[in-house]
Amino acid sequence: MAISRLFIANRGEIALRVLRAAQAENLETVIGVSDADRDSAAARLADRKLVIGPGPAAKSYLDAKLVVQAAKASGCDALHPGYGFLSERAELARLCDAHGITFVGPEGDMIEALGDKLRAREMAAAAGVPLVPGSGEIASAADARRIADSIGYPVLLKAAAGGGGRGMVIVRDAGEVEAGFHKASAEAQAAFNDGTLFMERFVPEARHVEVQLVGDGKGQVIHFGERDCSVQRRYQKVIEEAPCVAMPDALRAQLHGAAVNLAKSVNYRNAGTAEFLYDVLRGEIYFIEVNARIQVEHPVSEMVTGRDLVREQLRIAGGQGLSVTQEDVVLSGHAIECRINAEDPTRDFVPVPGTVTRWRPPEGEGIRLDSHISEGATIPPFYDSMIGKLIVHAETRDKAIDRLTAALDSFEVEGVPTTIALHRQILREEAFRNNTIHTRWLEQDMFAPQRMAAE
Repeated sequence: MAISRLFIANRGEIALRVLRAAQAENLETVIGVSDADRDSAAARLADRKLVIGPGPAAKSYLDAKLVVQAAKASGCDALHPGYGFLSERAELARLCDAHGITFVGPEGDMIEALGDKLRAREMAAAAGVPLVPGSGEIASAADARRIADSIGYPVLLKAAAGGGGRGMVIVRDAGEVEAGFHKASAEAQAAFNDGTLFMERFVPEARHVEVQLVGDGKGQVIHFGERDCSVQRRYQKVIEEAPCVAMPDALRAQLHGAAVNLAKSVNYRNAGTAEFLYDVLRGEIYFIEVNARIQVEHPVSEMVTGRDLVREQLRIAGGQGLSVTQEDVVLSGHAIECRINAEDPTRDFVPVPGTVTRWRPPEGEGIRLDSHISEGATIPPFYDSMIGKLIVHAETRDKAIDRLTAALDSFEVEGVPTTIALHRQILREEAFRNNTIHTRWLEQDMFAPQRMAAE
């Protein structure tokens, strides 16, 4: 069904990103905003804005019925959820369908299936995708002990309905199993209202590598290369880059093939990301999960392919199908993205709302900034602390690092503390420059207690 008017059910930089893609597709735009965002950049640029609730997300952006009612009342025939908030809630997709609104994303049943990590593992196994050695649902602490003994320590307990590192506990020996089981289950119950756990072998020197996919819902799927998201803190990505130059070409081809085969096997529709662990010591890849939405880090894939993934989402939702073939997707150069957050590094990176009194972002060749911030903008206390994504592109990884370093050095922000200095520090690290990092490198090495004390 063709789209003419799009409802944007999100805020911040992704709302602005979707709005610009919609304008490029000649679509009318309506944005639903909280009272705290009524003067945001996206609210000013959209054809129409609707205040859907007060500042707290639970009373605005996280109320699926309220969001769909606003889309219906404003005459929108499609809804884009962005990322975060309701983007992976099957309820939103189903409500859209029930009200005759095209959801720019997968079907509700697909979102629900992929959101359950145990079901996603089963789907991956059926498609012949390699998995981390692990288990199904764990019934009890005693069951966890038996499974861990058979897999071999260390192991990782994980929430079946989880994400963002919540409900994840590393167990290093048999003596830690019972306490780890109860801790992970309690965290999962509190975060997701579901304490179900499963177990995987813990990979100590892993890289987090993911494949950007787009499918038409009819069995046709193409990939836009892979991203290396190994610089993480508390299981949250800090820096992302494309491609993963540490991966051998043969393994890269296997990675792409596994991701595409999985998406094809379930007739995946719209944009999604298949995430994998790359076990550097064993030279193997293992499926983790599928994120059934556009990702925060999608710009690095756009920079190395020259393709607009959000416009691709809108075209597929509008019934136009895939606009490119796999042969059309050619990777060129290297891209790196830094997530710039309004956080105080001196207070364990606590988020700090406030007013931006100076905003002088870098400009120049190969530099892209996805941000909703301008001088005088207010950062509300209700939402994620990310205020922008700085992305650079260059011929090689080394040149991209140099370009990103220079861009960060010229980035001036005042009024709120930011993570810009952290990114500068990461880029100076020999391990980052030499590309010998892993998913625990940032916390184990850069944030090691003895090193922090010495500095």
